[in-house]
Amino acid sequence: MKKIKVLKKQILQRKGDLYSKSYKVESGLLRSYTIDEKGKEHIFMFGPEGWIVTDYVSPNEPCELYIDALEDSVIVAIEKTSSQDIDLKKFIKRIRVLQNRVIMLMSATASDRYEHFISTYPNIIQRVPQHMIASYLGITPEALSSLKSQRLRSKQ
Repeated sequence: MKKIKVLKKQILQRKGDLYSKSYKVESGLLRSYTIDEKGKEHIFMFGPEGWIVTDYVSPNEPCELYIDALEDSVIVAIEKTSSQDIDLKKFIKRIRVLQNRVIMLMSATASDRYEHFISTYPNIIQRVPQHMIASYLGITPEALSSLKSQRLRSKQ
């Protein structure tokens, strides 16, 4: 395990890299994402403080995701081949979050996905640009703006 400081916009991993690591976020904010053949980013997950961000491939397989810092961050880089004990509760929570995300992308409305985003990531809503939240939700920034407006009107 190695503690490192990373700067905003610093790329920790690129698609196709071998020997990827897992990153535990001590402070700051990471994200993992992919870029499609048209150059559009699709955000897989955000990693605020206390979360682990990783590409779920074996250490010797090419990565499928990019990982970068959205804020200056302090992270712990963990070799996937290390025998470090993992926090099983955190790992199960992460898998549950990802499972729920896949199910929601398949079946939930954009409004439901936004509400789920807010409950999953309550502390980053003001820290992430709106176009990235829209990407995470699988909608356009304009659709997100409309959702936010509807949400505000319904709370009044």
